[in-house]
Amino acid sequence: MKPNIAADRTTGSAASRSLASLPTPSKLYVEVTSRCNLTCGMCVKQTPGSGIYEGDLSLAAFEALAPALPHVTALMLNGIGEPLLHPQLETFIRTAKPILPVDGWVGFQTNGLLLDHHRAAALAETGLDRICLSVDGATPDTFKRVRGGELSGIARAMEALRRVQTIETGVEFVVQQRNLEELPDVLRWAIDQGATFALVSHLIAYDADLKDQVAYDPNTDQAVALFNYRREQAAAQGINLARYFAVKWKYHKNDEEQQIVDTMEAVVNDAADMGIFLHPRSLLERNPELSRRLDRVFETARQIAAAAGLALELPAVAPKAEKRCEFIENGVAFVSWNGDVHPCHFLWHQYTCNVSKWHKTVNPKVFGRLPDNDILAIWNDPAYRRFRDTVRTYDYPLCSNCNLAPCDYIDSPEFEHDCYTNTVPCCDCQWCLGVFKCMQ
Repeated sequence: MKPNIAADRTTGSAASRSLASLPTPSKLYVEVTSRCNLTCGMCVKQTPGSGIYEGDLSLAAFEALAPALPHVTALMLNGIGEPLLHPQLETFIRTAKPILPVDGWVGFQTNGLLLDHHRAAALAETGLDRICLSVDGATPDTFKRVRGGELSGIARAMEALRRVQTIETGVEFVVQQRNLEELPDVLRWAIDQGATFALVSHLIAYDADLKDQVAYDPNTDQAVALFNYRREQAAAQGINLARYFAVKWKYHKNDEEQQIVDTMEAVVNDAADMGIFLHPRSLLERNPELSRRLDRVFETARQIAAAAGLALELPAVAPKAEKRCEFIENGVAFVSWNGDVHPCHFLWHQYTCNVSKWHKTVNPKVFGRLPDNDILAIWNDPAYRRFRDTVRTYDYPLCSNCNLAPCDYIDSPEFEHDCYTNTVPCCDCQWCLGVFKCMQ
């Protein structure tokens, strides 16, 4: 049966578009500190080439957010660092809570190792609504390999939060090949500890040594569906597309070899006509068993969550060719500890990573700085509004699946524009493809 494959380009819903067009942001991520008490190997801070410096958000910068807070439904006080290290964290929460809308909430993600009963009680007193604890393994050995800390510290944090009772508690799990099978046990444990929600995300391979731990398929769902369909058609005719690169560059090809090359090139041309980015080598080298493992584990996770009433958010098994930037669509703004204002998670910091099939540099996109500028003036600046409008057209290439990447447009320390001439550097963002998740 021919797969139902839609074109790659799409736009957000009318409701989402209205959030992006409002004169105030609807959600805020505020990095209160970039300092941390752990040195996790998967953290961007531990990667050579990252441009992240340590510092704490000033009270003046936080107070400069006040004009936006009456319109903000979610205030997340985390970024690269550990929020519990900021000496004024409780002051920030106590300041913001009375200003937020009635349905607005304040929360943050934390490694939890600094959270004891006294700190939990102090946070509860401020009116903090939610805490999400990082739990990347069900066994002490796995947790220590991934996080560098002790799993017993998370248990103490959970106990402290149960005692105060007023803070909604959840867990975050970053999927790697080495911890994938432990996700169901982590969810069971979290439910027993009183967690009400769980967030699962794929690994961002900032360090090249972690590329082999990435568990998601690098090819989009549409590319996989189209390629599998055409490969089955070819196999029925006795054509083995797996031999494509072995025969492609042969000067003299026999009839069988020429048929292999012609068939693959027809697949690539069909994909282009359908607006689907398709990378033949990546598709031929993909690991379908790993995708099946992900499907099995994720389905078990869904069943566990459904039975316990746990709110579970899972990432895609493979990138979704139908792009959607939840940050832009939901009216989110990001603030760094130094007061810089950014449009999304992807463009929040300077770093290098191995998200696609190459080592790349990402530079932050900054539209203003607090408290030097007013948050609403920054949000409504014409350049920022144009940026959001351009992103929401989704009319830019999907570089991670492009057969020509990395090209000169993106393989550069400074992004200028993509091959569609867009000046927004979203063509290589995996957040909008559904594989990376964060608390929202």
